[in-house]
Amino acid sequence: MEKHNKFSRRRFLQAGGATLAGSTCMPTVATANQTQQSVPALQRLLRSADVPAAKGARVIVVGGGWSGLTMAKYLKRFNPAFDVLLIDRQSAFVSFPVSNAWLADQVKLDFLSHSFFDAANNHDYHFMQASVLGFDHESRKVYTDRGYVDYDYLVLAPGIEYDYSRIGVEDSEAQNLLFHRYPGGFVTSSELLTIKHKIHEFRRGVFLLNVPNGDYRCAAAPYERACMVAAIFKQQRLRAKILLLDMNPEIKIKKAGFTRAFEKLYGDYIEYLPSSEISGIDVEKRIVETDFEEYNFDDAIIYPPVRASRLIEEAGIANPQSPQKTPDTDPFKYHLPDDERVYVTGDSRSQPFSKGGHTAHSEAQYVAEVIAAHALDKELQWRSPQTMCFSAVDIEPLKAMSIITYYRFNQQSHLFEFDRTHMIEKWDAQGGQASLAWAEGMYRDMFYS
Repeated sequence: MEKHNKFSRRRFLQAGGATLAGSTCMPTVATANQTQQSVPALQRLLRSADVPAAKGARVIVVGGGWSGLTMAKYLKRFNPAFDVLLIDRQSAFVSFPVSNAWLADQVKLDFLSHSFFDAANNHDYHFMQASVLGFDHESRKVYTDRGYVDYDYLVLAPGIEYDYSRIGVEDSEAQNLLFHRYPGGFVTSSELLTIKHKIHEFRRGVFLLNVPNGDYRCAAAPYERACMVAAIFKQQRLRAKILLLDMNPEIKIKKAGFTRAFEKLYGDYIEYLPSSEISGIDVEKRIVETDFEEYNFDDAIIYPPVRASRLIEEAGIANPQSPQKTPDTDPFKYHLPDDERVYVTGDSRSQPFSKGGHTAHSEAQYVAEVIAAHALDKELQWRSPQTMCFSAVDIEPLKAMSIITYYRFNQQSHLFEFDRTHMIEKWDAQGGQASLAWAEGMYRDMFYS
């Protein structure tokens, strides 16, 4: 007998087929009243947004994450004549890097939270809170829910979205239910608040976490989160088990360090299961199905594979062959192949660099310089972004390990690969303090200095 409310690909296809077979096409007729009500909204979309008039070449940056914030600042630094406008739908910034330490009460929320207004005021650019709906190449307009804005250059740094279809959850209603009950914690700040409540209110049983496959936001973060949750449970002496399902064949980064933490610190708490490809989830019965087993859980943080923001796909620039819907861009200059005035950076870009905060920050500085050089009809030699990543594994005191790496382009394979990698897989309190000092320095650069 099929499980009730189990959101699997097979059931969705069956249900979808039955619905289509039994439906009839009925036209939707808008009443005069509905049409009149929609006119102001349409007029708002098609009018010029209420922003200050550009005093130079306008560069619009879409997305106020680590990439967008860094981009906006350094565009002005490399070309003060630019008129830079940063657009984000959120009213304030909350950092995902270091959020695992916040979940474990090692830092306060105001350490992660910062004002877009402060960043704009301190770095001499404009900020507009709005949702970007699309853009037009030919007229060079960005359309938002507050109207359109003309641009000379456009930088798309809209981040990522979850792709629940890759864990067998196809139906949009089912995806929404899963997102709100068991959020992954890598897209919105509300997810983090829900996750922290989950962790600190948990009393006993199986707490499930997972590691997605493919390129996802911060390769080490799911393993770090498992350690932070285990540290809390251990501190509270709970009768609980953390089931960590890794959709990869092994730990993706800092393998020796995380393996040692799982065994030495949390042997009584963490059960790590690699090669656990999630293929379906029964939200009501709290069951996760993999290709070979089913696992019951009492609560969970479910981090599905990720994809580029739908803005990329809806703009018609996503590569249809890309499983993560990333765009085709110049691998060294980041612009669209047919448009050197539109760039894609951060987690939605196609280059296989880390989707971590430091990488986005380093990369954005380079691309800002590329755009400034293009405006002056100059060329800039490619340079690799830098990835620096700290991973906490214990608390009281906070202890962490780290990695620093660059990238190089292999001329024979035509692929990017790691270069000049320095990894410290021994965690200690000095590493923990270094992780906080690093984050403080990043926030200072993006918002204040």
